[in-house]
Amino acid sequence: MNGTASKKPYYLTTPIFYVNAAPHIGHLYTMVLADILKRWHTFIGSKAILCTGTDEHGMKIQQAAAKANMDPKEFCDSTAKTFKALAKRADIANDHFIRTTDETHKVAVQHFWQELEARGYIYESKHEGWYCVSDETFYPESAIEKRLDPFTGRTFMASQETGKEVEWTSEKNYHFRLSELKEKLLQYYRSHPDFIVPSTRMNDVVRWVSEGLEDLSISRPIERLSWGVRVPGDDSQTIYVWLDALVNYITKAGYPWAPGSERSLGWPADVQIIGKDIVRFHCIYWPAFLMALDIDPPKQILTHAHWTMGHQKMSKSIGNVVNPFFAIDRFGVDVMRFYLTLDGGIADDADYGNHLIVEKYKKNLQGGLGNLVSRIMKSKLWNVRSSIIRAQADSLLFDPLTDAHVAMIEPLSKLMNKKIHDLDPGAALKLLMDAVFETNKYLSTNEPWNLAKAGKSNSSELQNIIYHCAESLRIIGILLQPFMPSKAAKMLDILGVDPKMRTYEMAVLGADTKYGVPLVPLGNSAWDALFPPLPVED
Repeated sequence: MNGTASKKPYYLTTPIFYVNAAPHIGHLYTMVLADILKRWHTFIGSKAILCTGTDEHGMKIQQAAAKANMDPKEFCDSTAKTFKALAKRADIANDHFIRTTDETHKVAVQHFWQELEARGYIYESKHEGWYCVSDETFYPESAIEKRLDPFTGRTFMASQETGKEVEWTSEKNYHFRLSELKEKLLQYYRSHPDFIVPSTRMNDVVRWVSEGLEDLSISRPIERLSWGVRVPGDDSQTIYVWLDALVNYITKAGYPWAPGSERSLGWPADVQIIGKDIVRFHCIYWPAFLMALDIDPPKQILTHAHWTMGHQKMSKSIGNVVNPFFAIDRFGVDVMRFYLTLDGGIADDADYGNHLIVEKYKKNLQGGLGNLVSRIMKSKLWNVRSSIIRAQADSLLFDPLTDAHVAMIEPLSKLMNKKIHDLDPGAALKLLMDAVFETNKYLSTNEPWNLAKAGKSNSSELQNIIYHCAESLRIIGILLQPFMPSKAAKMLDILGVDPKMRTYEMAVLGADTKYGVPLVPLGNSAWDALFPPLPVED
């Protein structure tokens, strides 16, 4: 397969989001997970590239544009702007925003098709089967079932996997020899057991492929689907939307590549982040397409679970879809990044609720981290800068409580780094919050205010307590940056940490001796705090 041993950028992608409807909270969750992974790898010193974008071809777009009485491209332009705006609003550090209507992408897709054709993987034949407009795919007989609409009482045939309605279709089109790649895929899964995260979904994929693969219809007649990329050399057919869409990941990695440049823009992707509803396309079809051309598949695919509300699936028909712009306007971008990361599900669905965001905000952020920063930095009973200076001049005192606290904080950066490399940002953030609670506990148990009131403000014992709390906060603030960029920056400003001293390497005890004098005014009211009271709590 293509590639050289040279160091390549860390390359990660979100799915390209379908523009037939407005963004929802699931889109924001995917973006945030990807952004944290990108920021973390930049944080530890890697060159990292994040690609996101919009999927703008296919039957659903064609129908949605017609319903809106708009030209398909105008319709796509309008909705793509909304997804771009969400990425910006959510502080997503994406390097690329690809649209499948981009001319460079069209060239890549048609070149990909011609390469598949040249290698004998494409043939033309009549296709009959169950087609799902919503999922933009054909399903085999074994993957459909009869369902009942609880609202109307109507029975219909649907995909077992997604529950979306299917219709019987008969047409002449092009096919991809997917069946020929069954053993190659299974061998790849065996030799790359961590290819799909979590492992439960890897098991599902292995089972699906082991049960057998049918060749895949990869085009639609133009009279059925006109909105898409034309099949090279046959203007009567439009390229299947998923083949078109999946190629986007290599389009922004420079495909078609000049010899020797395959890795320079990041391919193979280090991780591709997707929702669990598109596992089949990304974990079977996508690596199969790539293998057919001897292109390396992505190294890993992180498949996350969905958000529910009241333990019910979010849907437009029920009216419980969460608008991510409204959520950010209400709680702030960093609070939403925090909540989605901490509570979001990878293996299992997570339940969304405003009351849950308020609860997490009060306990973790306002009452936990924000309170700890205020207790240390705003107290009139001690001087943080003096404690740091004393710690350099005097030998530190160690007692069982301090020993235990140091043992907790010292390995924090490495433990979090491992969780990130395990593709579990939520677990990494939980480690960070555990450190916040443990530092609060260390402070409360030691009661330095009692020492100060007893006239021992300059005692080594008090200075030791404040120093270790300040160091813990400095390390926590540094490690918080990929998760909550703005709040972490403000926190480190409050602590007086020089912007040049906020790197991953500095997130160890004793690495910085220059901080302790705030770089910003601390203010006097609750509204000046790092995490002020929420304007609305219900």
